[in-house]
Amino acid sequence: MSRILYCLTVEHDWRWTLAAAVLCVFGLGAAFRLLVEARRLQRARRREVALLGAVVGGVTVFSTHFVAMQGYDAGGDVRYGLALTLLSLALGVGGVVLGSLVLLAGNRRLHRGIGGMVGLSGVAAMHFVGIAALELPGRTIGWDPVLAVAAVVGGLAMALLTGAVIYGKGTPRFAATCMGGALSVIILHFTAMSAMAITPDAVTTAAIGPTAGSSTMLTVLAMMILGLVGAAGTAAWLGYISRSSALHQIREAIDAMPDGLAFFDADDRLVLWNNRYDEVNPELSSNLQAGMTFREIIQIGLNEGLYAEARGREKEWITDRMQSRRALSAMMEQRIAGDRWLRVADRRTAAGGIVTVCTDITDLKNDAQALAEARDAAQAANAAKSQFLANMSHEIRTPLNGVIGLAQALGNTNLSPQQAEMLDLIQSSGRTLQVLLSDILDLARVESGRLELSEETFDLGSAVRDAAQLYEASAREKGLQFFVEIAPEVDCWIIGDQVRLKQILTNLVSNAVKFTGEGFVSLTAAPGPTRDGVQTLRFSVEDTGIGFDAQTRDRLFSRFEQADGAITRKFGGSGLGLAISRQLSEMMGGDLDCESEPGGGSAFILTVPFKAAKAPVAAPGEAIDDGTAAHATVRVLLADDHPVNRRVVEMILGQANVALTSVEDGAQALQAVRDGDYDLILMDMQMPVMDGLTATREIRLHETAMGLGRTPIVMLTANALPEHVSAAEAAGADRHLPKPFDAAELLHLVVALPRTMAGSIAA
Repeated sequence: MSRILYCLTVEHDWRWTLAAAVLCVFGLGAAFRLLVEARRLQRARRREVALLGAVVGGVTVFSTHFVAMQGYDAGGDVRYGLALTLLSLALGVGGVVLGSLVLLAGNRRLHRGIGGMVGLSGVAAMHFVGIAALELPGRTIGWDPVLAVAAVVGGLAMALLTGAVIYGKGTPRFAATCMGGALSVIILHFTAMSAMAITPDAVTTAAIGPTAGSSTMLTVLAMMILGLVGAAGTAAWLGYISRSSALHQIREAIDAMPDGLAFFDADDRLVLWNNRYDEVNPELSSNLQAGMTFREIIQIGLNEGLYAEARGREKEWITDRMQSRRALSAMMEQRIAGDRWLRVADRRTAAGGIVTVCTDITDLKNDAQALAEARDAAQAANAAKSQFLANMSHEIRTPLNGVIGLAQALGNTNLSPQQAEMLDLIQSSGRTLQVLLSDILDLARVESGRLELSEETFDLGSAVRDAAQLYEASAREKGLQFFVEIAPEVDCWIIGDQVRLKQILTNLVSNAVKFTGEGFVSLTAAPGPTRDGVQTLRFSVEDTGIGFDAQTRDRLFSRFEQADGAITRKFGGSGLGLAISRQLSEMMGGDLDCESEPGGGSAFILTVPFKAAKAPVAAPGEAIDDGTAAHATVRVLLADDHPVNRRVVEMILGQANVALTSVEDGAQALQAVRDGDYDLILMDMQMPVMDGLTATREIRLHETAMGLGRTPIVMLTANALPEHVSAAEAAGADRHLPKPFDAAELLHLVVALPRTMAGSIAA
């Protein structure tokens, strides 16, 4: 170490040493800058700029070496052999070029470290070849091998450290990289110079080839330094052009933004804004100036009356706006004069500035309002549709009740064979109309999402047998074998919607009987496969009917579809039953599918979740009187505004021991209850003066006030939707019998319900 310090302080002139160090730092800085800029350029220009940077680096270390040599005291005249001097220049530049190529191959620490060491190796070769180029008359040069090796190793270590560790983004790291690169060259040079010893030699060796003196070398070095200054200027210019181009591109991008953007500094003063910011704030654009505070800008808007929400509360509005702006990130929607809307987002930067983005959302607001109006209109239309369905259901069921009821009453009279046949046709047509009406209403309720399934406990075996029994007689009349098979495992009580399950099964059995001319129809119920850990029920309706092909199968469950038009004409039907059945099965959490082939029959498979339940225990007094036992006259009050309906009920109940009193509206029914005593009340829901729901509520209030027993009330009405049933129960009705009703069902209800309720009360 003492030898190195002696060489540095005594054998070298500090002024030349300082000049060499400064030259090395700034020259390498220019070279590094050119290499950095080369990474940002396209491939063609990248090679040119990188080569320029490598040459600048090589010339820098060469110049640093020979400038330092000008301050070295060699003990006499010094001349430079031109051949070896040029070779040293080539080695220095070539080594730096190779190191630069390694650097450009990748930006990882490994590439940077190896690149630095390759470059420094070229510099070491340049140094020792340059020393060999010295011509010292009467003197010889000797070497200390330890110091020579230390010079090379120290320089390589510093180059590796600079490339792999010190290099990084930012001005401080760039400056440190320049200093580290210069230090690696300085360590190499001055340690190697301390390893050199010059001794007198009486034998003078003639110079080999042309040589140059110190003055010539100084001239060459001056030219090289001027070249380095030019290269440094070029690097600075390229950096400026690059930054200017980048800023220009950023400015173009900001101006092309679809949103208005403004930037405020840490003091909330306007620094820059784009063209869109002017467009979305036309009332402010003529007043915007750099340096204005945000507070001054919104004050201009207040003076112009832009902010509708600030009228009458300007000070509070400004306070709230400035408070929200202090947050790290804030967003608000602002209504501007002229029915315009802006979404304003403020985002604070790391340096304390604020970026404000304004988006014109007037169209979005208008679209949202239009959608809201469309939604309200759709809801109103849906409500009107529901009301229309309810009204149509009522209006169709009322006359249909007259047709079916009178036909049933007529069937109990003496008729000729021809009249009996005509009556059968009337009854068949009435039932067809009733099924069609129910299908249309069910479809409408499924589409509107108003159809809800109930959860009740019922006997599955009984429900399946009841569904099959409805069409067993029709099958026998066609000469078909009819089978019903229920596996013992599922002949039990379950939880589900009994009505909808029977609706699906009766639809499937009805179709099977309808489309089968000979052979058999079967309905089976058995355990189904387990799906996702849930047990299922599997119902299968099979027949030997006409069948259908795969193309027909794909559209069979669509609405208003049957196998083909000819079948529709031959067998009739609306084509709604299967569509509704599949939708009901999906609502139950199951599915409905089928298998068939033309002329080979069909099989429809219904799969639904299996929720087993315990059979309910009947309480005393709950047994329903079947009407077979003799009983006293039943006093019945009928309230219905439609004369045909009143006449139908009168004719049906005329067959039983019933004392019937008829009134035309709810008010008359209420008065009749106050004046008399009845065993049963048949109440229409939709009547003038006082509707059936109001009359029912008043009757219940009268019973409570007078301490009377509860008279059974049956809603005998054409209002048959679920909401009507719920409303009737809420009003105090005990049963709901929709029109058109079955005569036998009405007779059974009139005879049995009073006794059933009386038994329940007694129990």
